[in-house]
Amino acid sequence: MQQNLKNIGWKRIVIKVGSALIAPHRDGCSSQYLLSIANFIVRCRASGIQVVLVSSGSVAAGAHLFNNVDNSSMIVKKAMAAAGQSEMMATWDRLFDFNTAQVLLTHADLRNRDRFESVRDTLTALLHNDILPIVNENDTVTTDKLKVGDNDNLSAMVASAAYADALIICSDIDGLYTANPHEDKSATLIPDVMRIDPEIYAMAGGATSDVGTGGMKTKVQAAEKAVSHGINTYIVNGFSEATFNTLLQGGNPGTLFHAIETPMQDQSHWMKHTTKAQGELVVEDTFAMQKQSDDLITPQDLVNVIGDFSAGEVVLLRKENGDKLAKVKSNYSSCLLNFVAEQDNDALSEKLHDSAAPILSEQYVSLSN
Repeated sequence: MQQNLKNIGWKRIVIKVGSALIAPHRDGCSSQYLLSIANFIVRCRASGIQVVLVSSGSVAAGAHLFNNVDNSSMIVKKAMAAAGQSEMMATWDRLFDFNTAQVLLTHADLRNRDRFESVRDTLTALLHNDILPIVNENDTVTTDKLKVGDNDNLSAMVASAAYADALIICSDIDGLYTANPHEDKSATLIPDVMRIDPEIYAMAGGATSDVGTGGMKTKVQAAEKAVSHGINTYIVNGFSEATFNTLLQGGNPGTLFHAIETPMQDQSHWMKHTTKAQGELVVEDTFAMQKQSDDLITPQDLVNVIGDFSAGEVVLLRKENGDKLAKVKSNYSSCLLNFVAEQDNDALSEKLHDSAAPILSEQYVSLSN
């Protein structure tokens, strides 16, 4: 079995486990489906493969402790997460005879480049010391602006931060089907996806679990993030022990999204797939990006500034018709750029252009085809 694992070529993997596997009945954590996953992790580590576990489930694990309350309340859900997180970690600890580490993240920890690198360094240090990182979104403190929103996409961000070779996303069905197999009996499993396009997204339906936040669409989104970083991504049935036996034998038990041949550079990948645009800079429909110019845009190009952002934050550059051009770092705050965009005096705009830094940083990633 170890020989088969060596033939796979994995050195480091990320496996994502959802709430339905952690707390399938919403009455606390259960090891019912976790034993085979834990065994898979143990056998990978025994073969020299480093593993990062991304585990949802804190809200579902803590839900049973709150009676006669509004479960839809965000405040209550935060409290559930706080109560359930320790139970979830204790459940995983009982299944392993090696050390684990809790890593709680918000999107703010990932969208800031320095903090992203800090997360990467922490994961690397844990793995080099043979400690299993268990990552979850920090639901207790996160807000709409700071949250990733689902652990499928979080797992892809973690996989890129960890320089993983493979991402394994556990689902409640065998993989991506041509249609929702719960509704269409003629739906067939797609074993291999070489390119993620609108047709692939059209096949992904909504959430099939009543205890999680992700569905097949978020899993495809995560796969798109991962494969563009050179990471093979599997969507598999986490409820089936046979799934993990097949993986251990080097097989594909679900859907394999193949990594692109030429991965994006790390900085560009982080900006496109990990950062969230904190605002928008709108230009005319006739605007054309000058890639060889020192200035991506000039003050005269600005039509509108949307959102509230500070200097140094990532913004979306788009046309008035909605076409997305790029994600870029702004050298100025939205307050100042709003002032500039409203001016009719070309001399004022030229003064900003000539005497100060360009509006946008040289760090950008194109979003246009």
